[in-house]
This record gives sequence, C-alpha cells and structure tokens, in this order.
Amino acid sequence: MRLPNGISGSSTIVILGGGVGGVVAANDLRRLLPTDHRVILVEKNATHAFPPSFLWVMTGDRKPEQICRPLATLLRRGIELVHSEVLGINPELRSVRTSSAEIQYDRLVVALGADLAFDAVPGLAQVFHTFFTFDGATRLRNALREFPGRRIAVVVSALPYKCPGAPHEGAMLLADYFRQQGLSHKVEIHLFTPEAQPMPVAGPALGDAVRAMLQSKGIQFHAQHKLTSVDPGTRELNFEDRERFRYDLLVAIPPHRAPKVVVEAGLTNRAGWIPVDLQTLATSQPGVYAIGDITAIPIPGRWKPDVPLMLPKAGVFAHAQAEVVAQRIAAEIAGRSCEAAFCGDGYCMLEAGEDLAGFAFGNFFAEPAPNVQLHQMGKAWHIGKVLFEKWWLAPVGFQRFLIGSTLRAGARLYGIPIHL
Repeated sequence: MRLPNGISGSSTIVILGGGVGGVVAANDLRRLLPTDHRVILVEKNATHAFPPSFLWVMTGDRKPEQICRPLATLLRRGIELVHSEVLGINPELRSVRTSSAEIQYDRLVVALGADLAFDAVPGLAQVFHTFFTFDGATRLRNALREFPGRRIAVVVSALPYKCPGAPHEGAMLLADYFRQQGLSHKVEIHLFTPEAQPMPVAGPALGDAVRAMLQSKGIQFHAQHKLTSVDPGTRELNFEDRERFRYDLLVAIPPHRAPKVVVEAGLTNRAGWIPVDLQTLATSQPGVYAIGDITAIPIPGRWKPDVPLMLPKAGVFAHAQAEVVAQRIAAEIAGRSCEAAFCGDGYCMLEAGEDLAGFAFGNFFAEPAPNVQLHQMGKAWHIGKVLFEKWWLAPVGFQRFLIGSTLRAGARLYGIPIHL
C-alpha cells in the first residue's frame, strides 16, 4: 500500500518514532498547522512506556502497567498514527518505506532514538540485567526479590548513552531498595563508568556533587573503567588496563547505536549519529530534521583533543528540540520567518531514594563551559518528578492541562523554565 501525498496546496509531515520527541513534535505540529496539512506519526509499538519510570518499576514502586498507555491516547485528534516498522528512508525521493506502506513526505522528522546493542560487548548479552528497557526493568525487579546479597555491579558499558543521570539514580535506588529490605549489610554496590567523573559534560562541580551523593549511600564509584568483556562462567568483568571485578548481579547500561535504517539512508556521521544544525535541528538533507537521542550535537567550548563533547542524550532535550522543529516547519509552510531556536537548556531530577531527589539545571551551550548546577536534595524534586510522570501519561485533554499548570507554577517558584 502506498499512502498518497496531501491534496494540492497542502503538505505532509512525517514523524518517525513515538518516543518523547516524536509525540511532542506530532502534537505541536497538529496544533500549529491547519487541518488540510497531514501529520503522520510512524511507530511500531501501539503501547507507549514512559522511560523515566523504568527505575520505579525496578524497585517495585510502580507496576509495569502503571507506566504504560496506548500511544493513541497521548496524541491530538487529527494525527494519523501508523503502527509499522520503518524499513527505509529515501531523502532524494522524499519517501519512507515501512512494513505496511510507503509514505511520501514534504518534511520529515527523524525521532527514532537509539538502539541498545547488548551484543557489542563480548559476553554481556548472556548475563545482563538492565533498567534501560521496559522488559529489562521488570526482569530486574524479579531478580532483586530473589537476590541473596553480595556484590552488585552497575556498569556503563560504552559511550555515549542516554539519560546521563540514570546510572547514578539506579545505583542509589538499588541502595535504598536493600535498605528498606534490611539487607544493606549484605550488599555492596559498585558503579563503573569509562568517564572520568559522574556526568562529565556538565562540569566538575556537578560531578563532585553527584559523587558525594553516591558516597552518602555507600556506593563505590569507579571512574575510567572501560568494559571490554564479560565472563559469564566466572562472573567477572574485564576492563581495559584495570583489574578484573567479580560480581554476583550485573546491571548494565548497554552500548547505544543509531538504528540501521538511518545509517543506510546516509544520514549519519562517522560516529554513527545524525549531525544537525545546533539551533534548528535541520540535517544536511532538504526538508529533513532529526531530534533526540539519534542526533549528534557538539557543545560549544567543550573539546577534548580533536574530539568534541556532545550534548547528552536525554528526553528533556528531545522535548525542547521537538518544539523548535514544529515551530520552524509550521513557519516554513506558512511562508513566514521563525526565530525559534534550540538553546541548550536542560534539567534532570536525580532520584536518591527515601522520596528524595536532587535537581540539576543549566545551559549546556554556555561558554566557555556548560553552566549546570545541582540543587540540594529534597522531597519537592521527587514530587516534581512524580507530577511530570502523571502529566506525560495523562490523555490529551483537561486532566493533562491541570497537571501541567501545576508543574509550571511550581517551576516558576524556583525560576526554572520547563518544557510542557
């Protein structure tokens, strides 16, 4: 089946991927464009699971079904939802091939996220647990209930990875889980990363603050440990130029890769991600934008020798980028100028257990270095994260509006501009 283009004088905008960026882009485009313009969202999964809540599934604070919604309920009326897998992108012909149809587009927004490549590290796929997938968080919850104790290794297996705060949150919530079970004295938690400090792209001050949070929970932090392989038989981690480490439970943040379809379309750079204009999110192909985890955006003023430090892969950035792209596409179609630009502001609520969270906020495009600070831990930040979860999972309508208004009012008290 081939979906035809829009009627004469109208445009067809296709969004690939129904994650945070894709949902926001589709909803904003539908709101901004007249109804004679088509907005098509292509997503292979009919059910949307909210990734920031995977950690709460791991600890048993959420049942899996509590963080899932039919994707259609999160979308505005008038968006055409195509439940299909993306099989090919042809920028020259302006077409997308899916498992059910070929779709012609006038403008394309690529929001396919990052694939997880467990097989990229020898031995990892046979023994891992993870909270980076919905199914993985559910399996890990069951494994924790049966875990008798001893050594847990939380391992960042490769760079880059999405949600730079997640490994640290995960380690702290694991520590809190075993504290609640009265098993803290039986469990050692070790966090390994190839990075020199926690969340290095945000600067040394934030890294020191997060390191102190980990230490307060009794978590041993091991920087500059690059995982090379896992030995399932001996339960040992092998690191480059480091001693082996024996574990009893392995929780991995797996290597990330761009989906094969965007690589085959010639949209990626040598590192395997889609380069985009820093402010507009436009790719090198006419009419094609990319947002979210699939992009490669260098941070101004932050360079290692010959290697730029990249903007972290995080939902908050995908959300903001989607808003910018939607405004720019709507302005292009209307034939008017548009000043909307992605500014690099970002925030992260770092769960620490005991209904406490820290809050990191700042401008990642600030020069000469990103200006990101961690606010003191408190219950308010945890409540804010709970409210954000409820807002995201609420169906489009009055309930979502009320929760969003509450969140924005609370954020204004702290001088924090949030994207809702």
